[in-house]
Amino acid sequence: MAGGRTLGRRFNWLWAAFAVSSYGTGIGFGAFPLLAVLVLHSGPAQVAALAAVGRAVGAVTAVPLGPWVEFRRKRPVMIATDLIRFAALLSVPAAFALGRLGFAQLLLVSVVVATADIAFRAASGAYLKGLLPPADLLLANSRFESTTWTATMVGPPLGGYAIGLFGPVTTLVANAVSYLLSALGIRAIGGGEPLPARTGSPRLRARDLLEGWRHILTHPALRPLFLNAVVVNGLIMASEPLLAVLLLDGLGFAPWQYGLVFAAPCVGGLVGARLAHRLVARFGRHKVLRTAGALRACWPLGLAFVQPGVPGIVLVIVVQLGLVTCCGVFNPVLATYRLDHTDSGRVARTLTAWSVSSSAAIAAMTAVWGLLAALIGPRAAIAAAGVVLLATPLLLPRREDRHPRSEDQLTGSKGEI
Repeated sequence: MAGGRTLGRRFNWLWAAFAVSSYGTGIGFGAFPLLAVLVLHSGPAQVAALAAVGRAVGAVTAVPLGPWVEFRRKRPVMIATDLIRFAALLSVPAAFALGRLGFAQLLLVSVVVATADIAFRAASGAYLKGLLPPADLLLANSRFESTTWTATMVGPPLGGYAIGLFGPVTTLVANAVSYLLSALGIRAIGGGEPLPARTGSPRLRARDLLEGWRHILTHPALRPLFLNAVVVNGLIMASEPLLAVLLLDGLGFAPWQYGLVFAAPCVGGLVGARLAHRLVARFGRHKVLRTAGALRACWPLGLAFVQPGVPGIVLVIVVQLGLVTCCGVFNPVLATYRLDHTDSGRVARTLTAWSVSSSAAIAAMTAVWGLLAALIGPRAAIAAAGVVLLATPLLLPRREDRHPRSEDQLTGSKGEI
């Protein structure tokens, strides 16, 4: 990034691959529900199933992938999962062109993509830990986080414009191609990568499947951070469909207004990601994790008070801006802390366990809050999620990190991203 400290050619290729796939994902945001509604004329139950079942089944399918990824070179795994996502997504426009697209195919593709996403995140996290020294990990994760929020801000409007011009499968083609370009970028990284040494039995054992969870749940600081992240992410994601119903159906927001109130606040994620490194350098990692983690739980309750018209638009933008800014600070610090407190021999299993748990929790909470909204209404269900979120800071670690490395070694240079 201009004006920032370089992390080397190999990281730059990794970052470029991440950026192109992130923008592809942003452009393709909401493509599956859109196809289900506009092309297949699916009802609300099928659209909800597409979101929840794909994520849940993908999480279960990904469980054995942690040990499998752990003991293999990570770059080939990343390339393979990119190519799998490319082929799976491209099958949808191909079936559409032949007039053979069905709901079952959308469901199957969503499962394949969700599974490959988890495997890719596990491999890329392990690869990043081996690629950079510990002092550079926070800076790298901050750059990834800023890229994610920029893509989230720019991608969906571009996708909507492309659909209006070229049809409903356009964004899926763009997303598929982005994974192909990502695979090419990862291949261009070059350099050698040692084959991880496997200790114990050469065969996959039940212990290998559970090793990631065992490490997380027995670690005194990772355990509360894990529980906090799973609950917070699950509640935030479970509220999003309810907010869509409230804004579009209950309050009569126009589609462009709905897009605006979610795209504009992503600026906060970019700002938060750029500030994370400086804040840790100044205040220390523990204080930043606790403060940003607590603050991000305070905003969502405000969404229960949204009203029609301009005041409602302003309220949602302000609430989302506060939430996203806090997440932009918290997420890269958490990602770095997680890598720093996991030895190289179990990074992939730990990241897989974390992603599987998060996906399963989001699917479960989305289903529960959907039922709750059917009983008490979307506004009351959003308020209930906001109230529960207020208690989640209690799950954050209370004591200072006692990791043997000093804070200066962790943060490294204090230059800009």
